[in-house]
Amino acid sequence: GFWRSVGHSHQAFFKECFIDELAHAAGQDPFAFRDALLPHHPKQRAVLRAVAEAAGWGQPPPPAPDGATTALGLALHDSFGSTVAQVAQVSLGPDRQIRVHRVWAAIDCGLAVNPAGVRQQMESAVVFGLSAALQGGVTIVNGQVQAGNFHDQPVLRLSETPQVDTVILPSQAPPEGVGEPGLPPIAPAVANAVFALTGQRLRSLPLRLTP
Repeated sequence: GFWRSVGHSHQAFFKECFIDELAHAAGQDPFAFRDALLPHHPKQRAVLRAVAEAAGWGQPPPPAPDGATTALGLALHDSFGSTVAQVAQVSLGPDRQIRVHRVWAAIDCGLAVNPAGVRQQMESAVVFGLSAALQGGVTIVNGQVQAGNFHDQPVLRLSETPQVDTVILPSQAPPEGVGEPGLPPIAPAVANAVFALTGQRLRSLPLRLTP
């Protein structure tokens, strides 16, 4: 059915988590591995480097407000004419619940006619994507969907919403999409951060850690 970023939401998850697995198998940093793949794609490389610089990639991430250890995960995806890269800072709660504290996003959407609107769309896409990635899912029993209404499909609360910092790359190219491109990278960025933190790969959505 109708879904923000439609097929990109799961395609980016598969692609960017697999790229992260390839980087690990090659013994390379996830940013450096991706960067080396993009010599002929200057737009994507510029977005990737912008988000890495904004997030301080390569430096130890700061602890969570409660002192918990955090890790960073990275993802990059093209959709609707725009390129977006995101870095997610993640920790685990006492019950091994995934917590996302901060998200850095970089976007090249061509000419940003309304930069404030672009930032707002990135923020709302992160909230939408995290709601689905962390709390979504449809349970079917004997052919019947168990969720009755919105109270059975929780969305991110303000207390669960990360700080989102957006870098808009300058461009004189024609304006492209901004309403949906901010969603696809968030789930793989979080899953890749969980791997960096725990060594456990999450290969399905919604993201759930096993004991």
